[in-house]
Amino acid sequence: MLNSFAASDIHVKLPVEPIFHVGSFPVTNSMILGTFGIVVMLAVFAYTVSALKHGKHNHFVGLVQWAVEGMYSSVLDIIPDRKVARSIAPLALGMFFTVLFTYWCAILPGVASVTLDGKELFRELPSDLNFTFALAIISLVAAQYYAIKTHGVVGNIKRYAKNPLKDPIGWFEGLLEFIGEFSRYIALSLRLFGNAFAGAVLLMIVGVLTGWFAGLTLPFVMIFELFIGFIQAYVFFVLTVIFTALATVSHGDSHSSDHSLAEPKLAESDRT
Repeated sequence: MLNSFAASDIHVKLPVEPIFHVGSFPVTNSMILGTFGIVVMLAVFAYTVSALKHGKHNHFVGLVQWAVEGMYSSVLDIIPDRKVARSIAPLALGMFFTVLFTYWCAILPGVASVTLDGKELFRELPSDLNFTFALAIISLVAAQYYAIKTHGVVGNIKRYAKNPLKDPIGWFEGLLEFIGEFSRYIALSLRLFGNAFAGAVLLMIVGVLTGWFAGLTLPFVMIFELFIGFIQAYVFFVLTVIFTALATVSHGDSHSSDHSLAEPKLAESDRT
C-alpha cells in the first residue's frame, strides 16, 4: 500500500528497487524520479529556446542563458583545441544539467518517505550506481574517441604502451596512465553516488529526528543539498572536460607545455 509523505522511521537501502516491470525490463524507483527530473530539464530548455526565438526576455530566461554560456566558455578555456572543445561541449553540458536536475529532485516531498509495498517509490537518480557508472563510461569513451581522432589508433596506444627495455621510465608512466584512465572514472562515479546517497540519508535523518519541527530544520538542509548538487554536477562536468583535454594533448618524453598547463587544472578540480 501507499504510505504517507512524512518519514516516521529510518530505513536506509543502498540498492535501488524495481517498482514495476515493462515486460521483463524492471523500472526502478530511481528511474521514475529521474525521468521526472529529465522531463523538467527539457521543459526548462524548451521554454528558454522558445522565449529567445520570440524575443521574450525575463530573469529566468536570462539565468538559463547565462548558465549555459558560462559553462560553454569554461569548456573553451580548458580544452586548447577549439574544434574538440566545441564538439565535446554539448555532451559535457548535457551531463552537467542532467546531474543537476536529477540531484535536485532529492528535496521534493515524498522522496525516500513514500513507499509502495515496502519499497521506496521515489529515489533520486544520482544515488543509483548504474547511472553514475554509465555517465563515467560515457566520459571515458568520449575521451578515448577524441584521443584517437587526435593521435590516431597507434598514437593513442603509444600513450600507454612503450618499450620497457628502451624506455623503462616511459613504460612505467604509460602503465600508470593506463591504470589511471579507469581509476579516475571509477572515483568520479563513486564521488557523485556517495554525495547523492549521503544527502538523501541526511534529509531522512533530519526529518525523523526533528519530528514536528522538521518544517523549520529541513529547509536549511534542502538549501545545503541544492548547493551540494550544483557542486557535484560542476565537478563531474569539469573533470570530464579536463580528462578529454588531457587525452587530446600531445606529449612525448619531455611533456609539452600544453600538458603542463592542463595538469594544474586537473589538480585544482580534484581538490574541489
